[in-house]
Amino acid sequence: MGQFKGNEGHRFAHMGSWSFNAAGFDYWSSELFQIHGLDPNDGPPAVEGYLNLVYPEDRQFIREGMQRMLAGHHGFDFTNRIVRPDGKIRHVRWVGVPVTNGVVFEGFVGTGIDVTEQEQLERERERLLQLEADLAHIDRVSTLGELAASLSHELKQPIAATVTNAKTSIRWLKRDQPNLEEACEAAERIVEDGKRAADIIDRLRSLYKKSPPKRELAEMNEIIGEMVVLLRGEANRSGVSIRTDLAADLPNISADRVQLQQVLMNLMLNGIEAMKETGGVLTVKSELDQDGRVLISVRDAGVGLPAEMTDQIFSSFFTTKPHGSGMGLAISRSIIDSHGGRLWATANDGRGATFHFTLPTAAQEVKVPGTGT
Repeated sequence: MGQFKGNEGHRFAHMGSWSFNAAGFDYWSSELFQIHGLDPNDGPPAVEGYLNLVYPEDRQFIREGMQRMLAGHHGFDFTNRIVRPDGKIRHVRWVGVPVTNGVVFEGFVGTGIDVTEQEQLERERERLLQLEADLAHIDRVSTLGELAASLSHELKQPIAATVTNAKTSIRWLKRDQPNLEEACEAAERIVEDGKRAADIIDRLRSLYKKSPPKRELAEMNEIIGEMVVLLRGEANRSGVSIRTDLAADLPNISADRVQLQQVLMNLMLNGIEAMKETGGVLTVKSELDQDGRVLISVRDAGVGLPAEMTDQIFSSFFTTKPHGSGMGLAISRSIIDSHGGRLWATANDGRGATFHFTLPTAAQEVKVPGTGT
């Protein structure tokens, strides 16, 4: 059966070659011996000898994989861990193709590649992504904790309305001549108020819940409306009114709803904070930009933003608030970046600042580059 020969490229790439048949390995290049920490003079290891090198938790997977590849004669590509004789753990990627003589299957040839560094980098990337997700969750919970009084007020309103309408319904029913029509109308109002309270609780639960990012089709205008409901009480306490200017028939986006709620919450709270001493109007606007992307703007009439700080404010731990963590805007930019969008800030011509972010529409995300489809 044909064999791969070692060369400078293989040595440079930590790549070795091998051949394998029903009897086991019949060839290993010198690079493969080096990867496994074995002496080339001993020849390729027997199957059981190789399995003894495999990391214990991967051993059964490799044993079954060998049986499947010999039975099915299919090419393969997998990675497993080994424990070298010196105790070092390495990750080896095996890529093999079947070799036939006419219709007779003779075995496999392929490469073994030391991918330990790549695996370590991937694990580090996953660790950083998890850390970023944890920080985002902490930021959400911390912010909602600060809003507890305001959110309590938002819940008290529909609950109080439910009690009032229940009393009204009872009063209509206890009359000498019960007015069923009025009682039914009061009961319907109870149902609506109950739904409103449940909606607020559901939004709070989604923001508190720690879960992996989940992309789904979403309406940006609907998400804006949800955050207006949650933050209206906080705005009122600061003498701020919230105004929306929402484009009709805005295309759907593919996004993690909770993450976008968090971005809007951060931007809107920043605007409310900026107007805490003076009051004013916070305007949230949705539209399509010239590239057909969804563009959201949050405009305040607060103290404004010095031009030299328009990008610095997105740096981690940078804050102008006395008790701020400096993470809200950094996390918000990271979230928008992960959605394929962009977040930036501009100083208004008059008072205040405006934060903008763009997001691709769901139709733009599924386009295949270069095909126009």
